[in-house]
Amino acid sequence: MALRRRGSVQSYPDVPVDLWVTCRKCGGMHYRPEFEAALRVCPSCNYHDRLDAAERIALLLDDPDQFQEIDADITAADPLEFSRPSGSYVGRVAKARALTSRNEAIVCGVGPLQGRQVALGVMEFGFIAGSMGSATGEKITRLFEHALRHRLPVITVTASGGARQDEGLFALMQMARTTAAAARLGEAGVPHICVMADPTLAGVTASFAAIADIIIGEPGATIRFAGSRVVQGTLRRRAPVEDHTTEWVLRQGMIDLVVPRRDLRETLARVIGHLAPAHVAAPAPIAARAARV
Repeated sequence: MALRRRGSVQSYPDVPVDLWVTCRKCGGMHYRPEFEAALRVCPSCNYHDRLDAAERIALLLDDPDQFQEIDADITAADPLEFSRPSGSYVGRVAKARALTSRNEAIVCGVGPLQGRQVALGVMEFGFIAGSMGSATGEKITRLFEHALRHRLPVITVTASGGARQDEGLFALMQMARTTAAAARLGEAGVPHICVMADPTLAGVTASFAAIADIIIGEPGATIRFAGSRVVQGTLRRRAPVEDHTTEWVLRQGMIDLVVPRRDLRETLARVIGHLAPAHVAAPAPIAARAARV
């Protein structure tokens, strides 16, 4: 671990480099094992640090080993053959796949929540900032369709920078596509609960996430349409830090609840029990499907 003292760096080769973690909000230093045991919630400022998809699944389900992933092989194509000075879109996707061991920015499947099967979609922020491209939209749409066929309550956990710019209109189309699929759930009386985590921005905020039956926010999460850099670049002024946090959007009526991470599983189970109290039969075994969008 390297410690910075008066402009110099002193190394301690026998100390593990990952023993301490820094809160991305208040900058406090915390002993990593204690921080992980507290579900990555800062004890100083209560900031709920980001979790990857696997950690989310373990947090929400009774047994993550019983999670049955669906459509895991769907991954992005390159319809625009887009590239930027830093590299091609194909290269960005390949890098994201290597970094996260995921094929896309969302993980979808079915698993037990307090003994009841639910359809679960968890966004992976580490995959190109959880951006929604055509493959992401395809997976979300298929999750909703699967839940509709089997009458399964749906939980989505969002953490996204918005639509994926590398795919242009193909990405923007996913806003309408996922919203339509979510609307069909509502028409059929199949409940959809969305948990907005830090950050939930732009195209995801303005599509399927915003029309869930119940919207829950984690404390301190950034929830807004335009991110702070977009606001500053467009309006030439810095967006107030306190605007569009979970607590702010709750006061505006955009979300229904703010729930600490330690209470999330119990709260979701109670909400689902209220929205869909009738017994739901266990779904048929999921056939593995592979597709390329």
